[in-house]
Amino acid sequence: MRIGSSIVLIALGAILAFAVADNLTNFIDLTLVGYILMGVGVLGLIISLVMNAPRNQKRVSESRSVQDPNTGERITRNETRDGGI
Repeated sequence: MRIGSSIVLIALGAILAFAVADNLTNFIDLTLVGYILMGVGVLGLIISLVMNAPRNQKRVSESRSVQDPNTGERITRNETRDGGI
């Protein structure tokens, strides 16, 4: 469930809970259905925000300098990689 569908569920639940007359049906409590949809929407919104949150990314930078014995020239090598599992 993404952020947009969560917001749609929250809005639909609020409409059913607060704006629809409850005397339309005798076998379904529309107010309760509205509250359930709002709860599912809020839960989906929280989960989608947590899943899309930026994570700590570790980068490892390494630099090595070596002097060439033949020419006397100094060679520097820089290496950067992600430090993950």
